[in-house]
Amino acid sequence: MADFDLSFLAKPAALLPITKHRRSLQYAVHKYPVVVIVGETGSGKTTQLPQYLDEAGLTSDGKVIAVTQPRRVAATTIANRVAAEMRCQVGEDVGYSVRFEEAVSAKTRIKFLTDGMLLREALLDPLLPHYSVVMVDEAHERSLSSDILLGLLKKVQKQRQDLKIVVSSATIDAEKIAAFFRDDDCNDPHGQCKIVALAGRSCPVDIQYLERPSEDYVTTAVATAITIHKEEAVGDILIFLTGRNEIQRALGLLTDYSRTILPSQQAFQPLPLYAGLDQSSQMYVFSPPAENTRKVILSTNVAEASVTIDGIVYVIDCGYVKLRSYHPTTNIETLTRVPVSQASATQRAGRAGRTKPGKCYRLYTSATFSSLPRATTPEIQRTNLAPTILQLKALGVDNVAQFPYLTPPPAKLMARGLESLYSLGALDEYTKLTKPLGTRMAELAVPPMMAKALLASTTSEYNCVNEILTIAAMCSLQSAGHGGGIWFDHEGQRKAMELSRRKFAAEEGDHLTYLNVFQAFVGKGKRDQRWCHQHHLNHKALSRAVSIRAQLRRYLLRFGYNISDLDTSSPQQHETPVADKTVRVLKCLTSGYFMNVARMNAMDGTFRPLAVSKQNSITMHAHPTSLMFNRKADYVLFHELLETGDKVYIKDISKIDKSWITELGGTYYQVKERK
Repeated sequence: MADFDLSFLAKPAALLPITKHRRSLQYAVHKYPVVVIVGETGSGKTTQLPQYLDEAGLTSDGKVIAVTQPRRVAATTIANRVAAEMRCQVGEDVGYSVRFEEAVSAKTRIKFLTDGMLLREALLDPLLPHYSVVMVDEAHERSLSSDILLGLLKKVQKQRQDLKIVVSSATIDAEKIAAFFRDDDCNDPHGQCKIVALAGRSCPVDIQYLERPSEDYVTTAVATAITIHKEEAVGDILIFLTGRNEIQRALGLLTDYSRTILPSQQAFQPLPLYAGLDQSSQMYVFSPPAENTRKVILSTNVAEASVTIDGIVYVIDCGYVKLRSYHPTTNIETLTRVPVSQASATQRAGRAGRTKPGKCYRLYTSATFSSLPRATTPEIQRTNLAPTILQLKALGVDNVAQFPYLTPPPAKLMARGLESLYSLGALDEYTKLTKPLGTRMAELAVPPMMAKALLASTTSEYNCVNEILTIAAMCSLQSAGHGGGIWFDHEGQRKAMELSRRKFAAEEGDHLTYLNVFQAFVGKGKRDQRWCHQHHLNHKALSRAVSIRAQLRRYLLRFGYNISDLDTSSPQQHETPVADKTVRVLKCLTSGYFMNVARMNAMDGTFRPLAVSKQNSITMHAHPTSLMFNRKADYVLFHELLETGDKVYIKDISKIDKSWITELGGTYYQVKERK
């Protein structure tokens, strides 16, 4: 936990709109099994209601109030804020738990956590006996985990009448969520759930549109921010962009501009905010700026609803968001930039009117806004359901089709998820969870494909558990929301960074390169940040990889596997795998990722996935950040696809042998005999 002052976060609770509802909210939670609270960010519900319920005695007898968030950034920052208001350190009375990181203790009475983490806790004890109240915040965002959590809580409450459920929602979904929890067989179904409306802390927002569409919204956003700084009154600026790369690009342009400002003028402080940032950097955006300084925060949609940043008067909305979408016919999951919904655009504009009248600059036309979808498609209807099905099976939900979903998933997604898990060996032919493989895959905090590879690495056939533990930890860093990239691209040093990357490069591709980077880091760079800087490596991200690896190792030890205690301070124990070990590592990865296999077209260097028919063929390109970019390989496995513009890129790529695909893929691939 970073050591910095949080006192600036404590604000008089009397200033928040929720204050006048304190008694009525305490009464509603005591009286009704389920309370749905309608209130936008800024009303104080997320920070104040848990404190009200704590004061009302709902944490007596050692019970805890759980408050779930769709994003880890929100869970950690809100925990810090509430801890500051309660004048305690995070991890004491107030704690948090996110993937691979937590700050809780026996004293913790209010716990902020991602909805996915609460689902993981339910694997150990499905009735969640430690909690007196579960508050599902930002439920209107319809994340996959929050939707599943609502269904699970509905089932749990039938066996635990003492459990109180609080759901925070935007107005549009309040009645739907209330109806979801009402039992029509009950004598008084309306007595089961109470809707409480809270006013937000909104001021008028002047919304302005472009007359013509922008060809490059990043540069347009930067130009708009500079114009605001030159011409508009005091107030901070919030810019919505779609991801880390766009934010870093805009940050560089705004930093260049800030250097041109004279000392006598108002200073200009650009700050990033996205899920991969370390916690101290995330918290920095909430601190007040220096005197005569305007903050410019460049954020993904994490600032759309989950957190409130005081001082924002101007919002610049690029009009896009990156969403994960899964295509069951191709078995391909992509992270694609798509237009925002009208509901999201309205949420973004509302960030400008929290404390005083503000302005929202939409970098699209008013006609474009009218054509946007009203709401974002719920994640459960556009994502790979294999991890969710695995969790539900582990929770004892045998018939996943009959689980109480707020919105039922499409049958194609459900069927594809079941097929994937069967191919991995996690389910048998009767769709029952296999033991021990399926149950252990469900417990590991990594995707099913990596979980299969991790468990396979412990067998005598592969005997490469230390290497796969490292690769799993490094790949977790690369996934969205977990740590920010391994490499630092210092300004004007792109070529130098590429030279550094080549020092660690493995001929076989990215996974063994990650292994080389990790081994060098624990041997030389862990205690020497200068070494990391010289080699363009992200010290904080790699330190996080060490922590993730240790946690994954503890999972395997709990399963009873005999794993040698690797001394990460000794470089001698981190030698590059010899040829035989290299083959075993790559074969082990293939045992989990055989569904993500592609063949290179020797003519143009593009790839085609093996698991796709000619009718559903897709052309893929090695991502420029991959070691396999512009390199030859007959067959490769990959972890992730990224759709950008009109191209589909594959990331985290390694060469594999053709014979391994049918050897390790079971019945997933059919070998056609040539006539």
